Amino acid sequence: MRIAEIFHSIQGEGSLVGVPSVFVRTSGCNLRCAWCDTPYTSWHPEGEDWTLERILAAVDTYPARHVVVTGGEPMIAREMVELTHGLRAGGRHITIETAGTVFAPVECDLMSISPKLANSTPAGEWAEKHERLRIQPDVVRRLMADYDYQLKFVVARPEDIAEVRELVSAFDADAGKVVLMPEGTDAGVLRERGVWLAEICKREGFRFSPRLHVELWGNRRGT
Repeated sequence: MRIAEIFHSIQGEGSLVGVPSVFVRTSGCNLRCAWCDTPYTSWHPEGEDWTLERILAAVDTYPARHVVVTGGEPMIAREMVELTHGLRAGGRHITIETAGTVFAPVECDLMSISPKLANSTPAGEWAEKHERLRIQPDVVRRLMADYDYQLKFVVARPEDIAEVRELVSAFDADAGKVVLMPEGTDAGVLRERGVWLAEICKREGFRFSPRLHVELWGNRRGT
């Protein structure tokens, strides 16, 4: 499995924000978000091939019970199912961070599904493929049916809320499991967008998520 990095930090986003976690970041993605904050796993995928045994041994060097499998898009990684079975055998709480475009029968305690809004579509040669793939309703519904989930949307402007409402309705999602997070990799931008996004969350009944790791350490790898 191609791995970009494995590190110990705190969960910076979503319903488990603040929880100490080991992050297993796979390299490779089937989308190309315009604002991608990990281009070394998508636009210019880096990393090296690790055996499952090596990954599990690296995870075991850290004290955290929670493991976050992220990317890139981890659900396209070969041996992802086997990796999650190994993590489960080790007694780990497993979060998988996915765009919800691919299904695999993984072991998972929290499926963090982040359908990409129109604000993610890049210019250039990837635009058509990204736009075609970014929303896969049948996949999202199956993930929601099979796992405890959160729907996490990256919001760049107030107008994005119309698309959020449309998708939440189409997926028949529980509003209490919908998380809105400001787009940005700069603490100042996140604060500015967070002010108006928090008001939207209050109005709509959705959960607000910071990007706590960016606020604490900036836009750095390994955090």
